[in-house]
Amino acid sequence: MRFFTLIIFAWVLWPVVAAAYPIYGSESTAIRRLEHARLAHERKVAGGRRLPGELLTLEQVDLRLLHRRDMEIPEPDPAFTTQVLNLLGAEADRYGIAVLDLSNIDQPRYAQHNSETIHNPGSVGKIVVAAALFQALADAYPKDLESRRKVLRDTWVTADDFIVHDSHKVSLWDPPTRQLARRPIQIGDRASLWEFADWMLSASSNAAASTVIKQAMLLVRFGRDYPLEDATAVEFFDKTPRAELGNVLVKTLQSPLQRSGIDVSRLRQGSFFTVTGKRKVPGTSSHTTSRALMTYLLRLEQGRIVDEFSSREIKRLLYMTERRIRYASAPALHDAAVYFKSGSLYKCQPEPGFVCRKYHGNTRNLMHSVAIVESPAAERRLYYFVTLVSNVLRKNSAVDHQTLATRIHRLIQAAHAK
Repeated sequence: MRFFTLIIFAWVLWPVVAAAYPIYGSESTAIRRLEHARLAHERKVAGGRRLPGELLTLEQVDLRLLHRRDMEIPEPDPAFTTQVLNLLGAEADRYGIAVLDLSNIDQPRYAQHNSETIHNPGSVGKIVVAAALFQALADAYPKDLESRRKVLRDTWVTADDFIVHDSHKVSLWDPPTRQLARRPIQIGDRASLWEFADWMLSASSNAAASTVIKQAMLLVRFGRDYPLEDATAVEFFDKTPRAELGNVLVKTLQSPLQRSGIDVSRLRQGSFFTVTGKRKVPGTSSHTTSRALMTYLLRLEQGRIVDEFSSREIKRLLYMTERRIRYASAPALHDAAVYFKSGSLYKCQPEPGFVCRKYHGNTRNLMHSVAIVESPAAERRLYYFVTLVSNVLRKNSAVDHQTLATRIHRLIQAAHAK
């Protein structure tokens, strides 16, 4: 028998596309697929209607802890921690979890288990890339928010070989013809910088993430001279010594977290997401813990991921407004606004009686989820954060996270029942 090892990077549940950003935001962002989502919801074109929790307006998707900017993660509540731990079952030691319940903002409750266990972040690391992009914009235009919007909206980026290779499908909407296509990004595709950021987080496209990292590096290096002519950008990556490119990458990805009060020894995206990106620019390792991810979510709601404008826009990019996946797909969350990112990595090897399937790895089966939940969406009576990393072998980790989402939501509901 020929033995083999199968490693699969599966950042989304293909072919499902989990879209973000409020559906009434296309006019201000140049994220074209939002127009399709709106028209489909209004039954003007083919497509599904949105869930009750997916219909918040731009103004309603806002930061909720601006008045608590000095708040830190509380000490763990023993009783709450025990309740959360009981939800994990017999394989609790294969989870790292943190839950922060802010439904009663004056009496926050925090639970954690294995919260310092370090894993590869997978696609959850794309929230670090989002911070990097907005930090680069803020450094170029510290007080000029309209210029930041203009760069995001009016900079049209052409996909190049940095996208190779990626199979994740994105939604491409053509407003004049009202045609929607779902396919991987191809070399030559053009979209606004904002749209690439949306594809990175909504469809978890590795091609889009590598494109955003590239553009963020150019912003860090050239500041207000960005956007550049394509030839100038090509020359920068082709002619700059590799060691220097590596230093620019580190500055681009790590400095924003450090400046936001996040320990990069606990949360770090160290490289591009595509083979070509990694070949062109040397990187380092990537890692995360559930507690570090919780710190990120807390800083986001406080307006401390870069600044208030940046945090608000990142939260909008994380807002789930199309078919939900993994943790966010739990039916218990249908009426909730969910701000979400996930990532996975599974690995199989031959084992008698075992069949390798997606998200069922028998030697490695990582699944990570981060979520801010406001429920019901319009009322926001319940308000809590969950960061979850797991490595439960031979189990459908996507369904596992969906199940845990229901159990955690019911636990929060019971604690605040009227």
